[in-house]
Amino acid sequence: MLKNSKAFSSFAVNDIQKAKEFYQDTLGLKVVDNPMGLIELKVLDSSNILIYPKPNHEPATFTVLNFPVENINDVVDKLIEKGISFEQYDEEYLKTNEKGISSGTGGPSIAWFKDPSGNILSILEVGK
Repeated sequence: MLKNSKAFSSFAVNDIQKAKEFYQDTLGLKVVDNPMGLIELKVLDSSNILIYPKPNHEPATFTVLNFPVENINDVVDKLIEKGISFEQYDEEYLKTNEKGISSGTGGPSIAWFKDPSGNILSILEVGK
């Protein structure tokens, strides 16, 4: 029934202007204003991602957006230079190094960080 539908994702933020500045200026994504008071992230070879304001927003406790990258160390370094702080985990199944990168767990190397509204985002290394 929905196999031919071009699905898209969306998530909430508590301040749409801060979100626009973060995604556009800090992460370098193309951000388009939507006439309904939303913003849209234009992501290469993907459907647009809608971000909408929600005054009583509470961030999810899981990753809402993943960015595949070719070299996670380079991207982490560049984001740290832009003021991004990466999450640190020291759990049996999930450990990160001093930069916030988790690797050697059977999956791709991955690092998590938050947007200004507390939404969890990640970068993960692919293609190596």
